[in-house]
Amino acid sequence: MDIPKIELNNGVRIPCIGNGPGIVGYSPRQDRISNSLFKRAFRKFIIRPKQEYDYVDAVANSFKIGFSLLDYSSSYGDGHLIGKAIKRSGVSRNDLFITTRISNQAQREQKVRACLMSQLQGMGVDYVDMLMFHWPVTDLYIDTWKEMVQLYKEGYCKCLGVANCHKHHIEELMKAADVVPSINQFEVHPLFTQKDLIGYCWSKGIQVEAYTAIARFDDRLMRLPLLKNIAQKYHKTVVQIILRWHVQTGVIPLVRSLNKSRQLENVSIFDFELTSNEMKAIDAININSRLRYDPDNCDFSIL
Repeated sequence: MDIPKIELNNGVRIPCIGNGPGIVGYSPRQDRISNSLFKRAFRKFIIRPKQEYDYVDAVANSFKIGFSLLDYSSSYGDGHLIGKAIKRSGVSRNDLFITTRISNQAQREQKVRACLMSQLQGMGVDYVDMLMFHWPVTDLYIDTWKEMVQLYKEGYCKCLGVANCHKHHIEELMKAADVVPSINQFEVHPLFTQKDLIGYCWSKGIQVEAYTAIARFDDRLMRLPLLKNIAQKYHKTVVQIILRWHVQTGVIPLVRSLNKSRQLENVSIFDFELTSNEMKAIDAININSRLRYDPDNCDFSIL
């Protein structure tokens, strides 16, 4: 499937929807094992290898069906499972758009360069397409950005981006270095449309990516008759309608699914178009409900 692309402020083109596989989790089965020693062994030798295999298989499948934009972070691991997925998929590295982010821990330890080098080694690649920091950690993110700019100039990434930045964060970054972020990734969904921040980013030539793009299946969104009726009209799911709303808004949605059928559904949103009235109706759902952390009011040590 050929996914449309958006041109960023440095001329690089990025797919208009992306897959964010996140971290490999544990199975709920572990909670039913009472003996702690046996529990640890069961996790290490039975559960974890199966989870990792399934994770690699799912990420590889996402590449095969057309998801070329991968959203990852050093907070999730060293990237070796992503490297395995790239090989398993058979998709050329040059056909992928790989994003990774500098973790808060790497910022605190002042190991930005080492963090990226570990990701490159783990993934088995020479560069990433987009390098971001995960959060604007107070008193650290400006120095982090400066080091990222140096890595960009050395060719280790094709673009630089940020995540979870408000207007004041971006203004400080642009004072500190001569590179404007290509992307700001933050929480956006119909319950929390963030129109002011999106507008500000666009005014500076910064593309917006949306995480928590489908609001974590929040009932206040998924059960709305409005969305169900629109979905029925186009023979789509409510999730597909929301993703299409993002794309038509001009925001790049990032979705997480390790289920192959849902992955295909998530990418199958380019055979219909919402009307202007439908777009306005979905915009009007907004209740300014933030579901994740506010970068101006959170504890970065736990993120």
